[in-house]
Amino acid sequence: MPLSFLLPWKKAPFIRLLVAVMTGIIIQWQLQIPVTILWYLLIIPIIIITCFFYISYFSRYKLTWINGIAVFMLFLLFGALLSFYKDARHNDKWFGNFYKENNALIVTLDEPLVEKTKSIKANAKVAWLIRDGVKLPVNGTVILYFKKELPGEADNSLSHLKYGSQIIFKKSLQEIKNSGNPGGFDYKRYSLFHGITHQVYLKPYEFEILDTKKENFFNSFLFKVRESVLRILRKNIKGEKEAGLAEALLIGYKDDLDQSLVQSYTNTGVVHIIAISGLHLGLIYWLLVQVFKPLQKRKKLKWLRPVFIISGLWLFSLLAGGQPSVLRSALMFTCLVLGEGLNKKSSIFNTLAFSAFILLCINPYWLWDVGFQLSYAAVLSIVIFMRPIYNWFYIKNKLVDFIWKLNSVTIAAQILTIPLSIYHFHQFPNYFLLTNFVAVPLSSIIVLGEILLCTVSWIPVVAILAGKILTWLIWLMNTWIERIEALPFSLWDGLQITIAQVIFLILFIAGTGFWLMERSKKSMLAGLVALLCFFIIRSISFIEANYQQKIIVYNVPQKKAIDLVDGKEYSFIGDSDLLENVFARNFHLKPARILFRISPSVDMNKFLYYDHYIRYKERIILLLDESTSFQNNESNPVIDLLVVSKNPRLYFPNLAAALNIKQVVFDGSVPAWKSNNWKKDCDSLHILYHDVNEKGAFVMNLN
Repeated sequence: MPLSFLLPWKKAPFIRLLVAVMTGIIIQWQLQIPVTILWYLLIIPIIIITCFFYISYFSRYKLTWINGIAVFMLFLLFGALLSFYKDARHNDKWFGNFYKENNALIVTLDEPLVEKTKSIKANAKVAWLIRDGVKLPVNGTVILYFKKELPGEADNSLSHLKYGSQIIFKKSLQEIKNSGNPGGFDYKRYSLFHGITHQVYLKPYEFEILDTKKENFFNSFLFKVRESVLRILRKNIKGEKEAGLAEALLIGYKDDLDQSLVQSYTNTGVVHIIAISGLHLGLIYWLLVQVFKPLQKRKKLKWLRPVFIISGLWLFSLLAGGQPSVLRSALMFTCLVLGEGLNKKSSIFNTLAFSAFILLCINPYWLWDVGFQLSYAAVLSIVIFMRPIYNWFYIKNKLVDFIWKLNSVTIAAQILTIPLSIYHFHQFPNYFLLTNFVAVPLSSIIVLGEILLCTVSWIPVVAILAGKILTWLIWLMNTWIERIEALPFSLWDGLQITIAQVIFLILFIAGTGFWLMERSKKSMLAGLVALLCFFIIRSISFIEANYQQKIIVYNVPQKKAIDLVDGKEYSFIGDSDLLENVFARNFHLKPARILFRISPSVDMNKFLYYDHYIRYKERIILLLDESTSFQNNESNPVIDLLVVSKNPRLYFPNLAAALNIKQVVFDGSVPAWKSNNWKKDCDSLHILYHDVNEKGAFVMNLN
């Protein structure tokens, strides 16, 4: 493999521009630099680059490094500006700049209603804000949660709500917040990256449907196509698990997916099959290349080949619902087709960098999207490592050779995605080769079969037969995945690495890969140094974990949940039903336990717990979840931490007279109205307090 293939820095200029733009996006998000400063700074590289053209050729050659720095700075600031202007809060007409409680809002449903467990959900664009009878044109996006109508209720207003429907309501919006639990998912940032900042829960009498509608023709077409495809799949594919997976595979519709099945796919390393993106577009791309291969041999018709391939890619993307993940992949493959068609000698690295550059110009916040990261990591990994891995064995038998080729692609794709997968998902599927060996080709056949089903759905006999075959194939794939998951040691769970460790792992992979292909000792040395840095950081984190002592009061809605942490062990105090709810435990508690590297304590008597009191590391903790009275003493006992749960009858002036309370925490099970009253008492008594519903989980470090 030539050196230029692995070190494409000079032959792929878009890599340099991409790095600069990415750096600017990250810096702006972290520092939130005022836009005026960014525009003033932009003048500096523009002046330097302009002056560069007016100096002599010799001076230009001598000072080319200055021009390089100026270009890097130019695109870095360009990335920062992209990040600033994409933030919905920086729009002059963002409704948050004008909104006050009791203002009325007119919003337009931006999607069809989606049924959730306890509510009906839809995203909505804010069109008008009404204040003192004056309508102000505003913009922004909010999440609407509608109360589910019970069977037999007279009000059936939700049935009239469709995409494009407009409603008016006056109920106060709630700002989207995180749970604040350590290591938890940053839902507030995720929503902001999608332009969503607020949410509201509406009961039937709290909103009014207007006669006006505001539809986008293109979006309306996409939703209608999606509904048509869903009807075809639901009619012909039997079984809830099978139908739900079929919908996810073809058009990315995940509302009917069985959650236990999704967990099985995640634990076995094939969840990428469900997330319609690069895998599906890669399959369609391969199919289109084969279909239009004859055009490559005819000079006059040669130009039609890329046109047909690109048209096919985008047609499938639109039929699949036009989701961001699939559109990103469509653009990436479009760039590959154009790069191949316009210049066969163009670097594939340059093409990939160009496609990523365009995508970040469209939405700079895709940089934080897990699908975006994994898609490019997988493609890059396949481009670099697939051929060397495939060349490990020479196989004469064509069938066996084809099977080995599929496995070499799977192995190659995992190399650069492993660090990212561990960072985001904190686990590694040990049998990923076994699952991918069956799931990848089988899912490809299923997707092609679903496309065939949609095209022949008007022929009942053929559609029924195709549906039965697809149902059996999906059942076979699901069964295989679930059997692999049930094997011993199928999942290496609870892994925790930092961003720095991800970078060092990738550097180790790059250095080792270059050494294997080019026999470069310097690359191997660099890779080993990176690996050493990885283990040093990991060792430090383990040492710190051994000596940690914490009290964590989690923010779990309507639940009491406390972890007492000593080293790498914890003891849980809280509602027992929370431990039985796997989803709630994994969502609220597990991320913190992975972050702090803790597991259940084997010594149940490690913490002294008596009559609501806990003595831990010379600290006294008082847990109150029921009405209790305390006697006044001459010397009030010191309470280092008072955790209030549920709805007890407490009077803080009486408590303060009997106890010397240093800190109060109101957990997620305390009603908001009651905590508000207690917080007023704490303010008057000068007692520190922390409400997990407002500020997130409470963590007290004891060492």
